[in-house]
Amino acid sequence: MALFPPSLSQIHFSRRAACSALLSVAAVPAWAQFRVEISGVGATQLPIAITTFRDEDRSNQSPSAIIRADLERSGVFRIVEARGSLDETSQPAMSDWRARAADALVAGSVSRLADGRFDLRFKLWDVVKGIELGGQSSAVEAPELRLAAHRIADYIYEKLTGEKGVFSTRIAYVTRSGNRHTLRVADADGENGQVALNSGQPIISPAWSPNGKELAYVSFEKQKASVFVHTVATGERRAIADFRGSNSAPAWAPDGQRLAVTLSRDGGSQLFTIDRTGDSPRRLVTSPGIDTEAEYTADGRYLYFTSDRGGSPQIYRMPAAGGPAERVTFGGAYNISPTVSPDGRTLAYIARSGNAFRLSLLDLATPGAQPSTITETSDDEHPSFAPNGRLLIYATRVQGRSVLMTTTLDGKIKARLPSSTADLREPVWGPYGR
Repeated sequence: MALFPPSLSQIHFSRRAACSALLSVAAVPAWAQFRVEISGVGATQLPIAITTFRDEDRSNQSPSAIIRADLERSGVFRIVEARGSLDETSQPAMSDWRARAADALVAGSVSRLADGRFDLRFKLWDVVKGIELGGQSSAVEAPELRLAAHRIADYIYEKLTGEKGVFSTRIAYVTRSGNRHTLRVADADGENGQVALNSGQPIISPAWSPNGKELAYVSFEKQKASVFVHTVATGERRAIADFRGSNSAPAWAPDGQRLAVTLSRDGGSQLFTIDRTGDSPRRLVTSPGIDTEAEYTADGRYLYFTSDRGGSPQIYRMPAAGGPAERVTFGGAYNISPTVSPDGRTLAYIARSGNAFRLSLLDLATPGAQPSTITETSDDEHPSFAPNGRLLIYATRVQGRSVLMTTTLDGKIKARLPSSTADLREPVWGPYGR
């Protein structure tokens, strides 16, 4: 990928909001499945055994395999080989599983009900203490088996860590094939992809609403950048920022009632807020430079954004209602695409080092903390936190292909979610509540 030209006025120094050349990716069929490749070794991982669910081969999914992949991708768990015939009704010999170095055990079953649905059951044991930790049963239609398995992984993750899992959440991303641009929604592991929008013009900068029911994005279908809001379930969409000049980089406020956008209607590219209906645009600040890529903190108090007001693109912070801005990044001459963890403690962004663009993190809770680079690739783009703040999704190039990756915050466990036929860009992780 070519480096950015030096003119910020031409590119708004946003790798995700540039021209269609940055979106030169191929479309993937809605039914395409992704392969998850885990790399790296975590420092501390909980060893867990997940047996093959009884009769799962009679369904069109493998719940046990989905659960294993989810937990492994989290970086928190190490999968222990689980041979043997067990289900949720079994009384496992804990000494045998302790001998296999498993701290936890999961077993279950899948059975077909008379009405055609599948009854999915499982049980979780603490092998070290030799006690049952709980289980669940759910009757689901065949297309919902994958989601049900993700929810089991969420249950296990929360029981064993005390924190909510994110496996049943969704991601959105953008592809391109020729002149066709596609916005897609998929499960958090990249599977079960569905088309949200096809267009003959570029689609960039998708952003989930806080309730997960809508996506805001930028479309060039009117031969310029305009911001749309799209209802995922129905496909209904409306333009909310279509002013003179460019309208770009939407970001939802935590209350879901307004968005921050970058508008050039008054000259320059400046930050505004606008109601979800498209009414009442209000300029937040007057800057001599370009301000864009705004991101609200989860508590709604602050906006992080990218600006070249100091001579090079850096990340700044200001009150969400507007006011004085303070510079946040100082290492290097090119730092863009900020995203803040849900707890407000960590800033993820893209930093340029020489000719490489790499995903970096900054500890916001520690004064004077130095940024850390957690990838070794050179074309990273568009980081987005999982709703529990424990994982990031981003786009990068591997062996000449644009792929989606997830990573733990220490960078030790990465999962590649590639397609066999497409390059993928602009990922954004959806909220809880599916």
